[in-house]
Amino acid sequence: MTTTLKQGLRDGDLVLGTFVFEFATLGIGRLAAGAGAQFVIYDAEHTGWGWETLGRLVATTRDAAPLIRVPHAARTTISRALDTGARGVMVPMVESAEEARDIVRWAKYPPDGVRGAAFGVAHDDYAATDNVAYMRRVNDEHLVITQIETVAGLAAVEEIAAVDGVDVLWVGHFDLTNSMGIPGRFDHPDYLAALDRVAAAARAAGKHAGFMAGGPQEAEMLIKRGFRILAYGGDLWIYQAALRSGLSEVRGLG
Repeated sequence: MTTTLKQGLRDGDLVLGTFVFEFATLGIGRLAAGAGAQFVIYDAEHTGWGWETLGRLVATTRDAAPLIRVPHAARTTISRALDTGARGVMVPMVESAEEARDIVRWAKYPPDGVRGAAFGVAHDDYAATDNVAYMRRVNDEHLVITQIETVAGLAAVEEIAAVDGVDVLWVGHFDLTNSMGIPGRFDHPDYLAALDRVAAAARAAGKHAGFMAGGPQEAEMLIKRGFRILAYGGDLWIYQAALRSGLSEVRGLG
């Protein structure tokens, strides 16, 4: 599935998925895939989920690529996320090319990185296989997503984009506006210029710009700016918005 994501991005397609923050059910990944999501990002930064929960979510996701947003950049967190079977990692608050290079090294097996080797476990579906060929394949297939969500990260975005092995520059919009001193000002010209800078840096380096869009109008704005991988909201907000809309409509009938 991550091969499909990467190929779609290389072909210039719009790649769409969603976040999951709240509903740690065994069906949530398949529900998202059935709705048309090409990937599902399970959040470990803003939730209290442990590895057992994340492992079950990843294992029961089919027909969409399961990804994990780790809480911070560390070798053990990145390797454990991938060893659960996640097909890629998203790392928050990336602020330098040096940090991005470390993230890539931790996410990839030798000779491209230093990821520890354990086979016949969750990430390879407990299968006996050609382990050397497997390492080469997943080094190429798995996604490495670096989040640009601070002033320091924005200042270094061109250098981060140039790091081999980084696939996506993902804007963390609220954190970025907080860092810029304009919290929640998503119409501010400095914020809009930051979006353009990230998209341009990604394009110049042959990488891709990503974002969690809150709705179709925001998604349209991002697509026009060159963002090609978008998460459509997150489970809790989608559920609440749909329920609110339905209840409001039914209430109006009374």
